[in-house]
Amino acid sequence: MGICLSARIKAESPWHTGTNMKSISTGGTDLSSSTSNSKASSVAPPTPRSEGEILHSSNVKSYSLAELRAATRNFRPDSVLGEGGFGSVFKGWIDENTSAAAKPGTGMVIAVKRLNQEGFQGHREWLAEVNYLGQLYHPNLVRLMGYCLEDEHRLLVYEFMPRGSLENHLFRRGSYFQPLSWSLRLKVALGAAKGLAFLHSSEAKVIYRDFKTSNILLDSNYNAKLSDFGLAKDGPTGDKSHVSTRVMGTHGYAAPEYLATGHLTAKSDVYSFGVVLLEMLSGRRAIDKNRPLGEHNLVEWAKPYLANKRKVFRVLDNRLEGQYKIEEAHKATTLALRCLSMNIKFRPNMEDVVVALEQLQAPKGNENGQSKSGNSNNQRVRRHSADDARSTNRPVSYPRPSASPLYA
Repeated sequence: MGICLSARIKAESPWHTGTNMKSISTGGTDLSSSTSNSKASSVAPPTPRSEGEILHSSNVKSYSLAELRAATRNFRPDSVLGEGGFGSVFKGWIDENTSAAAKPGTGMVIAVKRLNQEGFQGHREWLAEVNYLGQLYHPNLVRLMGYCLEDEHRLLVYEFMPRGSLENHLFRRGSYFQPLSWSLRLKVALGAAKGLAFLHSSEAKVIYRDFKTSNILLDSNYNAKLSDFGLAKDGPTGDKSHVSTRVMGTHGYAAPEYLATGHLTAKSDVYSFGVVLLEMLSGRRAIDKNRPLGEHNLVEWAKPYLANKRKVFRVLDNRLEGQYKIEEAHKATTLALRCLSMNIKFRPNMEDVVVALEQLQAPKGNENGQSKSGNSNNQRVRRHSADDARSTNRPVSYPRPSASPLYA
């Protein structure tokens, strides 16, 4: 299928770009003001805007297809960093000073996402990334460095995130993906929370709408950055309390009131953050059909234990044993429970979440270490969790749940 690239696209909102093509194929089941001291800047794009206005006002470089072919060694299979419904992501190189394509192995490493040529919807996804990441900047948002629009080819150029996604570090097993330590999990959670808080701030006024572990990327120092803005949308304006929209997202992460009504608010993102925080604390996926009956849905299974200080150990990842104080774990699970409240009025805003996580941070000396065995003198020994008995005689598997689109 082809589209007329000269046609002017009017977006109902710069962030409303339709179905997230990547999330449909990669994770879960799919559905139809920051306190950081880091310098951040944004110029909220006016809405609606045409395709030409978006491309001409972006603060990123326009690449030719030939340049990106050269940068990625002609999109060689051995340069693939990852694949999803959106398309494939390739490793490439550009000159650090000029941003021009560089000889492979020299200059700055980049990630080049090439859109599957499947029609208009994907083009809107691509355009949304240019529209927002081309104008919004924050240390906890992935940096868009350029784009390519040439004939039917659409590509995006990002900064390279060497440690990949949080999803891989939580759920993949192998020598490369060692279990994240307690302090690293809190660090990643705080970075992701700062990114969301910035999007919700008066500067940006954006609802992310697809917050999940696969969209949180990590740099070499485990600093978290939000990526994939295909489902993001402008927040409500004036006296409006919500944005009415078609229900889209990933099953297991979407807020219940959004699923029921299509009413989208910043508190919808807060719920999704609560799910991800719970995944980080438990080492379990939001939806995992390979778990025992009654444990397929993480939130439904864990909620009865989260508020009980004597039972919270049943939820915590047994690979974290000895790395935290019970009081710290209880504060973290209580924060997750607040984010997961069925009543949006009881959910904290992301600024409050950032403050709570900052108070939980471990001493900086432990930030970059992987999980270590053994118990320190000032830590209580955690009682065995629900996973311990099942993991004694067989390896624990963390399969990807099956994808089945749901639309409202």
